[in-house]
Amino acid sequence: MFGPPSDFSKGLNRLRSQANRRWWPAALAFSLLPGVLLAQILPPGNVGFQPSLPASTSQPASSGVSTFNPTSPSGSVSAPPGYILSANDQVSVEVFGEDDLRTNGRLNPEGNLSVPLLGSIHLAGLTLTQAASKLTDLYGRDYLVSPKVNVMLLGYAKRRFSILGQVNRPGSYEMPDSSPGGIDLLEAVAMAGGYTRIAAPERIAVRRQGAGGDQIFKVNAKRFTKGSGGGFHVEPGDTITVGESIF
Repeated sequence: MFGPPSDFSKGLNRLRSQANRRWWPAALAFSLLPGVLLAQILPPGNVGFQPSLPASTSQPASSGVSTFNPTSPSGSVSAPPGYILSANDQVSVEVFGEDDLRTNGRLNPEGNLSVPLLGSIHLAGLTLTQAASKLTDLYGRDYLVSPKVNVMLLGYAKRRFSILGQVNRPGSYEMPDSSPGGIDLLEAVAMAGGYTRIAAPERIAVRRQGAGGDQIFKVNAKRFTKGSGGGFHVEPGDTITVGESIF
């Protein structure tokens, strides 16, 4: 009825082939459906899910380190080695373990400082080490056993010099903070605006007050070269007079 078996097998294969051709477009559409739906859900530009970074890596590390530089409570200044105290210098006196004896102030015009228990003590003319040693001896004599005293410089007195005569800005000037003990003569002239046109640098007089009275120094500044170290040293209180050329 159906013919030979070979013809039957060929007919069955044709039916299977036709069925496959009808169903493969539908299978392909179903396989692409999840991708189409995902593309509609995700915002443009996203191609997939990315794992979120841990909280510890989401913030950049700080580029700097916070530091704190406390200011010295004593407020002392760096005095040059062997610095000699003078009137109007401001100093601080501390006695180890005795907070009630701590004090600071300026030496008066006579060079004295009022110190707890000791009263007015003359410190001008002493180095900081010598002043501490003097106060140590005085405290140990009548008040304390093996006292330890420290004297620190808090501020320089205003040290001035005067320059007159043939300079462009004659007057009174303060010594620079970096050179409280004095400056070179050529630096003093520069602070006063330099020489005038008729100045005679070879005829300079410097008057200095000393314990034995005034001293007058005759200076030939023509021989000096600024910064050479061979000039004349001007001290606080000096009065400089630059002469006038006679030609």
